[in-house]
Amino acid sequence: MRVVVMGLGRFGGGVGVARYLVKQGADVLVTDLLEADKLADSLAQLDGLPIEYRLGEHNVSDFTTCDMVIANPAIKPGNRFLRAAQAAGIPITSEIRLLVKALPSRLRTIGVTGTAGKSTVTAMIGHILNLALPQPSATPGDRSTTTRPKVWVGGNLGGSLLDKIDNIGPDDWVVLELSSFMLHGLREDHWSPHIAVVTNISPNHLDWHGSFDAYLADKQVIFDYQKDVDCAVLPGWQRQHFQLDADRWPDRVFDFDEPTEDRVRAADMMIRLPGRHNVLNAEIATGACSFAGVDPKASKSALADFPGLPHRLQFVLEHNDVRYFNDSKCTTPEAAKLAIESFEPGTVHIILGGYDKGSDLQPLAGFAAQRCAGLYTIGATGDVIAATAKDASAGGGLSKGAKASVVRCGELEAAVRQAVQCARPGHVVLLSPACASWDQFDHYEQRGERFIEWVKQAAE
Repeated sequence: MRVVVMGLGRFGGGVGVARYLVKQGADVLVTDLLEADKLADSLAQLDGLPIEYRLGEHNVSDFTTCDMVIANPAIKPGNRFLRAAQAAGIPITSEIRLLVKALPSRLRTIGVTGTAGKSTVTAMIGHILNLALPQPSATPGDRSTTTRPKVWVGGNLGGSLLDKIDNIGPDDWVVLELSSFMLHGLREDHWSPHIAVVTNISPNHLDWHGSFDAYLADKQVIFDYQKDVDCAVLPGWQRQHFQLDADRWPDRVFDFDEPTEDRVRAADMMIRLPGRHNVLNAEIATGACSFAGVDPKASKSALADFPGLPHRLQFVLEHNDVRYFNDSKCTTPEAAKLAIESFEPGTVHIILGGYDKGSDLQPLAGFAAQRCAGLYTIGATGDVIAATAKDASAGGGLSKGAKASVVRCGELEAAVRQAVQCARPGHVVLLSPACASWDQFDHYEQRGERFIEWVKQAAE
């Protein structure tokens, strides 16, 4: 077969599927709108493989003369090249769709979705299972050695499990972070995971989905094709957004209330990550792992060693009694609000703004102005955030008498300089932009790396 991989990307999905296709004997063409220099790391991982490339452009004829197109899930279905493939009768699929079809057992899959927190919860589940998954019992009289199943973590978290598929055994657990884009495609395969996990839901990616209802419909796919033997995990206050037959699954739906202050204090003694939302993340992960056979006490013990993920409330350094946190992965207003709430009112100097995804940023701007010590705006959405924040700040109401200063900075480096200059002992400087990075950076990792670099320079 001649297969076109549309979108090599920088996060490993395109690399993994290209390797897999070559191994299967396919004639592979990789096409990406980015030039080779922007894809250097990904291209290096494919060096030496018999792959044809078309970079810096797409060509319609590639999509109409092949046997199959593997499209990056984030590409909109209405893309003109995909429309051309459809008109020519060419099948279109994605890396995640190929993966779930190739997995040896759906009953060993855990899928995690949500607007915020899904990467952290996915990583927490993988961490718990690696440390606390029960050792299988040997059959009486069987002298063979029993080994604990392996745990594989992938999906939207980065990388691809496709090129590792031959190593995934039928008893191994596979934990997948599933974006709304991925779930949109999985609807066509009528596939949902054995253990379906939702962290939270709020409007997001409306520029892609078109409406909140459409976004919810794609998230619903994580439950839609589950069977009677399957399980669901989600916060109780999110149930209103989803259709679940709880009467049919009375023992297989795990939900719970928002963390109380007592639960937050207890969890603070056990997990490294700051914030009430990370307490909830830990409880969600523990609930999911209980369905995989892990005792909740063992899960909580395992999470004591969970280090967190880069760019997700990542502690950078402390200098002059000021702590610096990189939360560049935060691309929604709700996630930014949770990050702010992770620290004492009146102590946070937050950097907000970036690419405009169509989210309503005004409530966040008002909240930050009332809760933070300083607010520094960047990117395409910076002016709107600053204007709203100044209006809210003028009304006062900050805890402990603090009053937020609001500064339009434009560029991230300028925002870091301003925040470092204004922060006082006991304060926190936080990059939690609530917006995507694409107006000024190639991706959120680059934005976070630059933040860390400039913070370290300022601390010298």
